[in-house]
Amino acid sequence: MVRVPSDATVAAAAAALINAEVGAVIVGAQARPTALISERDVARVVAAGQDPTAVRAADVASTNLVWCAADATVDEVAQRMTDKHIRHLLVEDGETLVGIVSARDLLGVYASDAEPA
Repeated sequence: MVRVPSDATVAAAAAALINAEVGAVIVGAQARPTALISERDVARVVAAGQDPTAVRAADVASTNLVWCAADATVDEVAQRMTDKHIRHLLVEDGETLVGIVSARDLLGVYASDAEPA
């Protein structure tokens, strides 16, 4: 999991996304995160004509985070993401963040189970 400080700019968050080759990063250092910035959040800033070096990541990050238990099945995670219309789901073991599942992760699992064409 990748984090950026709560005072990081959108440009810094975008650099973290690229450097780590991930689609979302946690904003802040809290043990239980309250914000997540994704590629889409960065794109929204750019599309709005805002300066990514002047906008704080925390100001555009998603704060309505959705969680699942570490022992949730792939199907349960996929259904939760579909129901909530989200692309990233935080994974917890008890009260501890242990990972982030992305729609891309799920696609990889389902694709590996698919019959070859």
